[in-house]
Amino acid sequence: MKLAAYLRSAALVTAVALVPATTAGLAQVEGNAGPEFSKLFAVYQRVKASYVEPVEDEVLINGAIDGMLAALDPHSAYLDGSDLQRLETMIEGNYSGLGLSVVGEDGAVKVISPFRGSPADKAGIKAGDFITHINGDLIVGLELDEAVAQMRGPAGTSINVRIFRPGRSEPFDVDVTRGVIELEPVTWELQDGNIGHIMVNEFSRDVGADVFAAWKALQTEATGRMNGLVLDLRSNPGGSLDEAVALSDLFLTKGQIVSQRGRARGESISYDAETVWRGDMAEGLPIIVLIDAGSASASEIVAGALQDHRRAVIMGDRSFGKGSVQSLLPLGRDAALKLTTARYYTPSGHSVQEGGIKPDIMVPQLSDPDLAARAKFTMRESDLRGHLINDLGIKDEDLERDNRDDPRFQQTAEQLEEQGIEDFQLHYALETLRRTTPRAVASRSK
Repeated sequence: MKLAAYLRSAALVTAVALVPATTAGLAQVEGNAGPEFSKLFAVYQRVKASYVEPVEDEVLINGAIDGMLAALDPHSAYLDGSDLQRLETMIEGNYSGLGLSVVGEDGAVKVISPFRGSPADKAGIKAGDFITHINGDLIVGLELDEAVAQMRGPAGTSINVRIFRPGRSEPFDVDVTRGVIELEPVTWELQDGNIGHIMVNEFSRDVGADVFAAWKALQTEATGRMNGLVLDLRSNPGGSLDEAVALSDLFLTKGQIVSQRGRARGESISYDAETVWRGDMAEGLPIIVLIDAGSASASEIVAGALQDHRRAVIMGDRSFGKGSVQSLLPLGRDAALKLTTARYYTPSGHSVQEGGIKPDIMVPQLSDPDLAARAKFTMRESDLRGHLINDLGIKDEDLERDNRDDPRFQQTAEQLEEQGIEDFQLHYALETLRRTTPRAVASRSK
């Protein structure tokens, strides 16, 4: 099965106004347009006159829009109908289904990540898996919306999915019982030694306030003062830029958090500390931020800000490398454009586009039995067809260094399981904090 790296994301809109929805309208625009638009109109006329079956104007216009946006980058797209409804559902935060974040790749459905605690997560579906069949029916080649619609259904009903997992020689079947997916952007737990573990699963509305509330709850539950914090951004695909700024501002008291630079007026903006929250909510305490290849966009803004200001130690794997900003531009009541309008930069001027955020300490997820096999198929922004090029440049050898063996991390998944360690990256972060005094490197700030 050929599974080349191609990611098609949701939606955005503006150029739609250039493409009228009727033949008469096209003829009127064509008379005043340049030669490039004349090509489009000529193709439109040929298809209308000669295609083997009659084709509605709406089909051709939507196809032209999709092709126009696909030529830009993997993240610009037109949203209407079910696409827009799915986005609204995610914002509302609950639906019935499996609890997966997925994209289309070469006609197959690729899992970006299962939501923590979801039916898919409990059934063992992992990031990077490909779903090829649903209830025995091949879905390769279907539109992503059609495949997603088949996976959703009433809570309590069962579905069988066939999984192709890179690194395994044969596909396998998994039975999953659908549930009501209550998206929890922030979850938390108190670890031994009065160390907080706050998991940010996505950057939806009020994430900054939710993390603040989680920290207060941890302080209440702790037996004494808190001794450190693990901020877990693994497999977090991003979301709101404003919430990324708000979360960063919880820990920073001065300086820039992130800047964005775009071509249009108003798209070049700098976001500074002390504008959303006052003070550092964990002042004097060491912080470790966990990231991996699934940490993208808003997650990288937070990790980059805390890393550049030396407020936290970044651990895990190199992040996804999505350093662009998408704006949602409405086109009437039932459609919108998701358009890439700017690049963003960390406080030091580093663009994460392609290269991502490199951890201060590279810690592989040794507790994953498929780690070695799946590492060959890990997908990042630089693998996406048509991705934006890092305008500051990044050398291949800088990424290749990530694959060199570290003598500290040689245990197998089986050995870790015997020790009761299910999540090695989290275990390593917690053990590091337990050995770290509040005045050590992780708590330093400029």
